Amino acid sequence: MSLTLTERFLRGLELSPERPAVRIGPDVVTYREAHETALRWAGSLIADGAPRAVGVLASKSATSYVGLLAVLYAGATVVPLLPNFPAALTRWMIKLAGVDTLIVDERGLAVLPEVVDQETAVRVLDTGGFSDRFPTIPVTSHPEIAAPVQVSPSDRAYILFTSGSTGIPKGVPISHGSFTHYFDLLDKRCDFGPDDVISQTFDLNFDCGIHVVFSAWGAGATVQAVPPSAYRDLPAFLAEHGITVWYSTPSGIWMAREMGGLEKGALGGLRWSFFAGEALRCQDAADWQAAAPGAKVENLYGPTELTITVCWHRWSGEESERRGVNGTVPIGRVHEAHDFRLVTEQGQQSSVEGELWVSGPQMATGYLDPADDEGRFVALDGRRWYRTGDRVRARPDGELVYIGRLDSQVKVHGWRVELAEVDHVVRECDGVRDAVTVTRPAPHGTELVVFYTGDEVPETVLADGVRAVLPDSVLPRRYVHLVGFPLNSNRKVDRLALQEQAAELTD
Repeated sequence: MSLTLTERFLRGLELSPERPAVRIGPDVVTYREAHETALRWAGSLIADGAPRAVGVLASKSATSYVGLLAVLYAGATVVPLLPNFPAALTRWMIKLAGVDTLIVDERGLAVLPEVVDQETAVRVLDTGGFSDRFPTIPVTSHPEIAAPVQVSPSDRAYILFTSGSTGIPKGVPISHGSFTHYFDLLDKRCDFGPDDVISQTFDLNFDCGIHVVFSAWGAGATVQAVPPSAYRDLPAFLAEHGITVWYSTPSGIWMAREMGGLEKGALGGLRWSFFAGEALRCQDAADWQAAAPGAKVENLYGPTELTITVCWHRWSGEESERRGVNGTVPIGRVHEAHDFRLVTEQGQQSSVEGELWVSGPQMATGYLDPADDEGRFVALDGRRWYRTGDRVRARPDGELVYIGRLDSQVKVHGWRVELAEVDHVVRECDGVRDAVTVTRPAPHGTELVVFYTGDEVPETVLADGVRAVLPDSVLPRRYVHLVGFPLNSNRKVDRLALQEQAAELTD
């Protein structure tokens, strides 16, 4: 049975009315409490005039979760915003998304004076008694509506913003229909239930965070926020909170490993484990599986423009390693009802390798700014396709393997270099745990810098390993040992920060 996002919550409400819908530190909100509060807030939004896009400017708090539910109950579009983002960037997102109403928590309220300017007029839903500080929408003490507003599949559910690696993030509107297709497939594959507790390592402006919320709420399960401090003793945190389903970026694996949390069987309470947002290394998947022997471990792949993820591969040990490339786990097959094609640099379709293009019901119709569509959303053969920018290899059985970003294939002294291949070779050196290769400008053009974790290894040893795949003229200029990689707000390796660090190195 196909369900909208609000209908997923209502199913969870029916299954688990008095169970926690979300737990964040000491704060616990039951399904019934979230439902009743969301009805009041949604009714207040509607009474003030039918809202179209409502921003939720909040940290990982109870307000953020109830707020997004209230916006959906009101039939409006959720625009998740983070208080720790630069104020100018948040202001730009508000304007681009057409937000004129905000739901805020204490941290959101604290930064709001920096966000609002003379050209950014917003009203704030008065959920906490701050009517004297900003134009507000009062919240009544009783529900203004009896049930969520009905929506159509083409209506916008969320507006998410890309990470902005090119400088200015792109707004991606995602429809109720796209989410419905995604979660229909998830329900068929996964047996989540009211007794499950699902980890929330993501912020709600990251599409993976939406996966956690509505996969849990559709099953009457509990969303459990995971603070960074949990990695100090992850097995103890998971046991204390009864977490049965884990979801994070692959960086979460090495964070747990660094703190000694991946001993054999240490995560024995897990039934499922999902990783997305970065390439998943086979060694990391194997280490996690050893720590969580009773869990199904899946590698998920997909850009925001294709609604959370559009491929999945279930880890199967040596067989997955055999199918992978450069020591990474395959990404699997595209979801049913979708088509894909691999396109070479010359624009020709290939059956073997090329840029991955996808078309299907999870694809966004385009960006908020149509000017951003050029080069990404392409009309071909009577269909619209999304160009992922990812190089992918197809196996004979149709399963896909991620090779790397197109923009991670660089030229150094005229020689084409695949950065993921350099990463893989360095990881194979004794003592190295992980490696990330970046470029930096040099008087002679472009040169490579490798950052790595694990033991500190002599540069000559690392250079000998890389020399097996690269000629001497393009060997990395520097090998820099780090205790851990910097992470961005989505807990992915922050490659931009590493590039900046590489540019500041002195020879």
